[in-house]
Amino acid sequence: MRATWSGLIQFGMVALPIRLYAATEEHAVRLHEIHTKDGSRVEHQRFCRAEGREIPAGEVGRGFAMPDGHMVPITEDDLARLPLPTKHVIEVLGFVPGQEADPISFSRPYYAGPDGPGADRPYALLVEALARTGYVGIAKIAIRSRERLALLRPRNGVLVVHTLLWQDELREPGELAPAAPVTDRELELAEVLIRELTGIEGRELHDEYTHALEQLVAAKAGQGELMEPPEAPPPGDLMAALEESVRAARAKS
Repeated sequence: MRATWSGLIQFGMVALPIRLYAATEEHAVRLHEIHTKDGSRVEHQRFCRAEGREIPAGEVGRGFAMPDGHMVPITEDDLARLPLPTKHVIEVLGFVPGQEADPISFSRPYYAGPDGPGADRPYALLVEALARTGYVGIAKIAIRSRERLALLRPRNGVLVVHTLLWQDELREPGELAPAAPVTDRELELAEVLIRELTGIEGRELHDEYTHALEQLVAAKAGQGELMEPPEAPPPGDLMAALEESVRAARAKS
């Protein structure tokens, strides 16, 4: 794997050199933009308004828009000189119980690997200490031109660094929570159903959307027939649905 970031994890007086590696990769059928009139591919050009012409990728940079619309060019060298401590140091701000970490804040996961032989012992120490205590580390990190909060947690003997969203990036749900009451019997059956349905084998799950999209493409290309999607069952009596669900779950176990 190719490292996307290198630096130090600093917790207390302990400095741990690490490298970060992307922990996930998404696979999907890619859809291209086309001209609906004739089915040809649509191309996006890099167009300079001032010169009125298309420009090559080598002439494209980045800039910051001032309030008056003036663009201030920002180069990679400029970004490298940012006076930001978190550019190369993940400073652990503190530790909290793992159950207090709200997954809604999780952004992107990275594997952290020790960088050099001298990093092996402090790396193993941090991973084992987190695993034993059930705590996770909360830190700051500057990655991909942004400073973010990050969560450090162990996973199968490896340290995982999750970048987190800032609190002001989380939306409030408003009045989405319903006020409808539920009965004790309904709650009891729902809890029984949850216990009956525990245990999922992740390796047996697959991306059905991608498979269905591939079938659709094949059918439209004249290479197969498209199956009709199953109809969703209509909502019915809640108690009857719970009782039937519990019976079906128990029959499978």
